[in-house]
Amino acid sequence: MLITQSLHTFGRYIELMGRVFSRPERFRMYWKQYVQEMYKLGVDSIVIVLLISFFIGAVICIQMKVNIQSPWMPRFTTGYTTREILLLEFSSSIMCLILAGKVGSNIASEIGTMRVTQQIDALEIMGVNSASFLILPKILGLVTMIPVLVTFSVVAGFVGAYATCYLGGIITAEDLTYGMQHSFNSWFIWMGYIKSFFFAFIISSVSAFYGYVVDGGSVEVGKASTDSVVHCSMLILFADVFLTQILS
Repeated sequence: MLITQSLHTFGRYIELMGRVFSRPERFRMYWKQYVQEMYKLGVDSIVIVLLISFFIGAVICIQMKVNIQSPWMPRFTTGYTTREILLLEFSSSIMCLILAGKVGSNIASEIGTMRVTQQIDALEIMGVNSASFLILPKILGLVTMIPVLVTFSVVAGFVGAYATCYLGGIITAEDLTYGMQHSFNSWFIWMGYIKSFFFAFIISSVSAFYGYVVDGGSVEVGKASTDSVVHCSMLILFADVFLTQILS
């Protein structure tokens, strides 16, 4: 029963994506929506990304220094492991999990509210492809802004790590800098960007799907918002394992 229901849901999702990526009728109208979604989904998320990344970078540095480093290990180990964690996992995968809660629930509730208030039906009556008009700008907007958010996350994480040097005295800035530079592989940066593109598509498309297929009232909108966050998080974790295996 669960497998049948999952296959049915996946089929509806594929069908909706087919409508979403059909050729737009008026590109100018889509461009305006695209710019608005970039601001709403991307720019409005910069503050929370900076705050979380700053403190996580500081915490990672402290934990590495206090609990991992020992007299048997080089002093640059703290900076090295902090850099690897931020580049490989936190700023791409974990940050997208956090965005799934903020951005995903927002998308699902917005489109779900339009569904239950019959605004989507009104668009269909006017001959507008509502799926493409409502969902495509959100997908493109988040996919466009995700490299910016990942970059801000990495930088804020490094700043948080250096804050432990100058404010907490946990480690010297020289040792941290040497660890940050030790055996640096630029591919790790591109790996984070590539993974984040897939995660951004998952967040925007899955959340939009659950909002678009809402059937009922405000209670169902809340349930759709919750379901979108849960399923986005699960899919991001599955995709993270798969992509890490391929890109490593």
